[in-house]
Amino acid sequence: MNVGVLKIVLRLPGNRSLKGKRRTISSLTSRVRERYGVTVAEVGCNESWQTAEIGVACVSNSVRHADEALDRVLEYVEASREDVEVLDSAREVLSGF
Repeated sequence: MNVGVLKIVLRLPGNRSLKGKRRTISSLTSRVRERYGVTVAEVGCNESWQTAEIGVACVSNSVRHADEALDRVLEYVEASREDVEVLDSAREVLSGF
């Protein structure tokens, strides 16, 4: 079993409130979850209006598949919304469980 983990740090430059941030992040995480069949959650920067961290996890029988799935998720997040900017990302695929 292989587990792929991706952390994405986002900037929401036009956002003016926590309510607006939560709406944007909720929409983004729902679409990623439905489209790619991965687990997604907001994992940091919870009280910041214009910054968010989301975590993505993928379980697979192949390291290559897990890595490719995380690539597709990151590409989608970068391209899907004009009001969200990817500041940073970090990824790791753990194998041998």
